[in-house]
Amino acid sequence: MEGVQSIKQRFEIIGNDVKLNRAIEKSIQVAPTDISVLVTGESGVGKEAIPKIIHSLSHRKHAKYIAVNCGAIPEGTIDSELFGHEKGAFTGATQTRSGYFEVANGGTIFLDEVGELPLTTQVRLLRVLENGEFLKVGSSQTQKTDVRIVAATNVNMFEAIKKEKFREDLYYRLSTVEINIPPLRERQEDIHLLFRKFASDFGQKYKMPTIRLDDNAIDLLLKYRWPGNIRQLRNIAEQVSVLEEKRVVAASTLHGYLPNSNASNLPAVVGSQKKESDFSNEREILYKVLFDMKGDLTDLKKLTLELLKNNDSEKVQEENETLIRKIYGSKDEHVNDDEDTMTEVLHLPEPVIENTTQTTAIQEDRYHFAEEIQEEETLSLQEKEIELIKKSLERNRGKRKAAAAELGISERTLYRKIKQYDL
Repeated sequence: MEGVQSIKQRFEIIGNDVKLNRAIEKSIQVAPTDISVLVTGESGVGKEAIPKIIHSLSHRKHAKYIAVNCGAIPEGTIDSELFGHEKGAFTGATQTRSGYFEVANGGTIFLDEVGELPLTTQVRLLRVLENGEFLKVGSSQTQKTDVRIVAATNVNMFEAIKKEKFREDLYYRLSTVEINIPPLRERQEDIHLLFRKFASDFGQKYKMPTIRLDDNAIDLLLKYRWPGNIRQLRNIAEQVSVLEEKRVVAASTLHGYLPNSNASNLPAVVGSQKKESDFSNEREILYKVLFDMKGDLTDLKKLTLELLKNNDSEKVQEENETLIRKIYGSKDEHVNDDEDTMTEVLHLPEPVIENTTQTTAIQEDRYHFAEEIQEEETLSLQEKEIELIKKSLERNRGKRKAAAAELGISERTLYRKIKQYDL
């Protein structure tokens, strides 16, 4: 059995951290077996090296090794990619296709970002883990496969199980052995070693002298939190190698390449539960508000029709006091003359009518016009308002004061409306 140091050299793993060494030791120990392994750790820590170590030291090393990024495959096609499909199984399936589990028979499959798998695919994967059986998409014939599964994820699996995004039974089948790769901020002694290795590689690649960091720059490098881990460190080493003319880099120069570089290397305080997106809740609240508004408008229509039919604003006000308060607020609130609100309708005095015959005619016209408003729902509010003003002016023979009193608005408002609509 190969030792940890020889494995590091073989797979170009840099670092002497105790946790990193323990992860490699566990990989060496489980490699000769066929048990499933789950590799955990933050994004960018180098989880993909572990399944390669396991495969190369196993009895399957001469068979296929296939790495699958589960998060990069669309949900609608992932079953076909993993398990294959029959001809005509779906639109575009012009021929039978073998999936990864069929192709990798006898070898190893590395399922990266396994936490992103859809629940339906998780059920299929569980069946493979339990008895080595799977069904192609569109087929009813069970097929057998002999593969070793190594999975990796940067998701908190217990949180995903709690939120019903990952099956608990599948988690325990995948994590027979769990190997955790520590984040770069917990491997302080390895940070500068990795930077020097990357700087040397990029110096050779771009045919330029290798960059070096002064003492202050090294100190800044070690204090940074490295949220992107090794991937971020490599990226910054490449940027500095290409862009800086001076091959000795000071802390002030390096500072410009480190986003949020004022952050210390202290542990962050993170809540135990990550809040779900509130979009669905906001949508429900918006729907409720819209439905309430629709109800208020319906009630307002009824109230307006009652006023027009009965010409008894005091009675209607008493019977609908709750609705009026809901829509217009307190009856003691001040209302500007320029605002056309129902409050003006309720509180203005009755129109001055010269004789009983005219009063009866106006009431009949009101009733008739109320029916017209109810029937002509397709008309806009502006069209209804223009029609109402025209009819009132015609009945009152162009007398604005009488027409305003009949409409329940101020004379000044009526004058403004006449000018606005060019009546």
